[in-house]
Amino acid sequence: MAGTGGGGRVVDPVGKAGYELAFEDTFNGGALAPARWLPYYLPQWSSREAAAARYQLGDGVLRLLIEADQPPWCPEFDGQTRVSSLQTGVFAGPAGSTIGQSRFQPGLIVRQAQPAARLYTPQYGLFEMRAKAIDDPRCMIALWMIGFEDQPNRSAEICISEIFGRNVTPGHMGVGMGLHPFGDPAIRDEFSVEVLDIDPGEFHVYAAEWTPGHVAFFVDYRLVKTVGQSPGYPMQVMLGIYEFPDDEQAAPSAHRYPKQFDVDYIRGYRPAKRQPGGKA
Repeated sequence: MAGTGGGGRVVDPVGKAGYELAFEDTFNGGALAPARWLPYYLPQWSSREAAAARYQLGDGVLRLLIEADQPPWCPEFDGQTRVSSLQTGVFAGPAGSTIGQSRFQPGLIVRQAQPAARLYTPQYGLFEMRAKAIDDPRCMIALWMIGFEDQPNRSAEICISEIFGRNVTPGHMGVGMGLHPFGDPAIRDEFSVEVLDIDPGEFHVYAAEWTPGHVAFFVDYRLVKTVGQSPGYPMQVMLGIYEFPDDEQAAPSAHRYPKQFDVDYIRGYRPAKRQPGGKA
């Protein structure tokens, strides 16, 4: 188990004592809930049309897809990368400005202005996803949280689960987890890939507890890593599958299109309000 510790007692992720449900999607309907999700990826750097997610819903599972005819989401700034992703908020400046969430490289320019939206932007809590990874060497699946970035320094990332297909082998899986600072000078980069002895062909539960003093990371309700630092501002949820261009170094893809990321549920819990007498 990796980690730096500190920041107080880590929650039991099964009992979830001290937390109450605040956000849940079990994907049982025939359409995504517009009150929960924006179905495009960082559209300010491209457009809602170019960055639109492709997905299917059925049997209580969300399937985020990369399809054969899917164009790159943002060729100007991210080359031939293709993405199908959902998010629970968006903030950006006017077209032509440099103000926007997740400034993943220098020189980004807002190409399409976005009305600000805060569908679900918690500060602290317990967050979990039940999902199945993909072993395609050109793909990555991820559940992460980014600062809403209404101020430039509120920009750190909590990576709850980041799985590259190249790190998925029979009986083992490399799961990335940790913090990235981006533009937040108060956060240091503290990210690692933890190799776990689990069956990648099955659904697994990935979770993180985010408190003022620490972020703890779990897989299948087992504590894997704790970091003793924490962003102190609202963050939004990002959920997606990525396909990267063939760099002639990755192994040939064994997956036909569509490539898919299966998600059973997403849940977010907030710290429970204390009742008279001091009990939560």
